[in-house]
Amino acid sequence: MELFTDGKNRELKPHGTYGFPVYVDKKPISAYPTGSFPWHWHDEVEFTLAVSGQMEYRVNDCRYLLETGQGLFCNSGALHAGSMADGDCEYISITFHPRLLAGFEGSAVGAKYVAPLIESQAVSSLLLAPEVCWQAKVLDSLEEVFRRCAEKTPLYELHVQKLLTGVWLALYENCAQAVERGPAEDTEKLRRLRAILTFLHAHYGERLALEDVAREVGLCKSECCRFFKRQMGTSLFDYLLDYRVGKSLISLQEGRTVAEAAAAAGFGDASYFAKVFRSRTGRSPSAYRKEAEHKR
Repeated sequence: MELFTDGKNRELKPHGTYGFPVYVDKKPISAYPTGSFPWHWHDEVEFTLAVSGQMEYRVNDCRYLLETGQGLFCNSGALHAGSMADGDCEYISITFHPRLLAGFEGSAVGAKYVAPLIESQAVSSLLLAPEVCWQAKVLDSLEEVFRRCAEKTPLYELHVQKLLTGVWLALYENCAQAVERGPAEDTEKLRRLRAILTFLHAHYGERLALEDVAREVGLCKSECCRFFKRQMGTSLFDYLLDYRVGKSLISLQEGRTVAEAAAAAGFGDASYFAKVFRSRTGRSPSAYRKEAEHKR
């Protein structure tokens, strides 16, 4: 499984249809060969429920350990990524476009209750715990949303819209004060982080030097490294290696040789690529290529 984004890290996968913009999925994070999905964003709101195991989940500059039974709200437009924390994690993802709640353009519901929360930089994410009464009800509603969408129960679209409206009502009632207080995040810091990620994702296949990245965001090399490490919890070099390995999966799935996949992902040496690939996925590029051939 691979996550596809455009040059600005925006996810390209459709989330439902225009007529009913809701998408649900249930899978283990090991479905991603690297045990993680990379930083990306989308216009849709996303809720993630941990069914079993743990997942490290990052939203903008916040880091969460999502444990069994917990959920996470990720707002529209927020950068987010997830990875294994301690073994595998099975999780449910529920994604929907805000217009499902707002209805027609210019509606009072959209203007008064949807747009303020969507546009608020004070609530980019929220951990949902079953120990908190209102959050437990939200988690129950989200599980019901998943069940009805997965089973396509009678009138499921109406039920799902009703359930998600209730979820949004609970969020708005409990987050309204945070929205009114204003930004809780450093917008300049997030702009700089998004600029670095966008640059890396656009040029990963090229020969990159630290000077190139630092120049893109107007920092010296040492400060660029420190900034990235503080925000991401990993070095810029290690992040780039992980991203390149993730992109090489596409080439290998298409049947390209190991050398071709290495070159397309920005690795100048196929042997080094194989070493890094094995360290990230637990198998060689050739073994992964054979697995992909059997699945085609």
